[in-house]
Amino acid sequence: MRVHKRGVKALTAVAAMALGVSGLAACGGGGSSSNDKTVEIWMSVDQPVFDGLKKDMTAKAKDAGITLKMSKVTDINSLIMTKIQANDAPDIALIPQPGVVANIVKRNKAIALDDVVGDTVKSNMLPGALEAGTIDGKLYGLLSSANVKSLVFYNKKAWDKAGYKAPTSIAELDALTQKIKDDGHVPWCMGIESDTATGWPATDWFEELVMKYGGADKYNEWVTHKIPFDDPLVKQAGEEFEKLVLTDGNHIGDGKTIASTGFGDAENSMWKSDPGCWLFKQGSFITAFFPEDVVKNFATDVGVFGFPSANAGEKAPVLGGGDLAVLLNDSDAAKTGMKLLAESDTGNSAAANGSSYLSPHKDFDSSLYTNPVIKVSDQVVKNGSELLFDGSDQMPGEVGAGSFWKQVTSWITGQQDLDATLKNIEDSWPTS
Repeated sequence: MRVHKRGVKALTAVAAMALGVSGLAACGGGGSSSNDKTVEIWMSVDQPVFDGLKKDMTAKAKDAGITLKMSKVTDINSLIMTKIQANDAPDIALIPQPGVVANIVKRNKAIALDDVVGDTVKSNMLPGALEAGTIDGKLYGLLSSANVKSLVFYNKKAWDKAGYKAPTSIAELDALTQKIKDDGHVPWCMGIESDTATGWPATDWFEELVMKYGGADKYNEWVTHKIPFDDPLVKQAGEEFEKLVLTDGNHIGDGKTIASTGFGDAENSMWKSDPGCWLFKQGSFITAFFPEDVVKNFATDVGVFGFPSANAGEKAPVLGGGDLAVLLNDSDAAKTGMKLLAESDTGNSAAANGSSYLSPHKDFDSSLYTNPVIKVSDQVVKNGSELLFDGSDQMPGEVGAGSFWKQVTSWITGQQDLDATLKNIEDSWPTS
């Protein structure tokens, strides 16, 4: 089971490196030489996704005359930088964070993909899928496996019995929240504990609401600090999050309860016949943390809808993420491997085996999806205006994986107000 991309940050750097290196002891490293037909690919995706991609890629590689060497590694974000520094990197690495891709490019270790994958492949990607891997106008990270975070889960049996309907606007989501509360229930499941990464689920709420209220352009301006963290748009997002979830009675316990509840455990009471909480905003990956009996009866027990747009009927951006394929060797064999990875049918087996794989290609055969959450995710993306990558993963590390997490945790636990929280994050943004 793959821990969410932020969850891997809970490992210490030393432990992560040890795990990663030990996991690769049998497969070496350093990529292929210019005359070698072997292509080494590393990734840290869920095991079922890995198995599906490996099956398709192995068949393609054989037909293309290259030998594939695919490895599932631990904490690839940290490991790949260590291996690059040691000149011992694979030919291709699938990286879940755009910031790490940018660091690789900054060190002149990545090969631009524009002439490798071609305009036809790029034009076939979902709207927004190329932006996170594009640096200084060139494509360095090609989205190869996507995920969606603009999802709200619920107990389907209890929901249907209560007669609730999925909202089509934020105003309707407000009304639904109040209706659930008026009916004597706790509307939202919420937990932000994630070891050293505590706080990240709250940052997803800010990202979701900033993009819904501001649209893609304003969202990207915020992520790149062209508008400050204490901008009125960001405050509007925080106030709506506070109104929906953090209001007394809208969540279980108090702010300290939220901060001490694991992100994967927050919905546990939702599956009771009389749910302890009724709505749970999380990404498509979260089903890996659901109780075993819930997963077993997923089709009858679990409901999910896309987080609504600001106004009913408008196409809005969708929050997501995924794994960006980076070419680290300019050999002909490595380029061939990247081309195969970029083909839209490479994920067929991963989709069919029930995994969390979501294709970033517009022409992917959606009928192949067998995972019900991915079926909904596919529709959410296609009904949205574009897929935007997780904002904090694109921010400087000291903000996106530092002050943003810590400051929102302090806010939720009542140590400071929203204004102080946003100002503190703004002040932490590096000047260079």
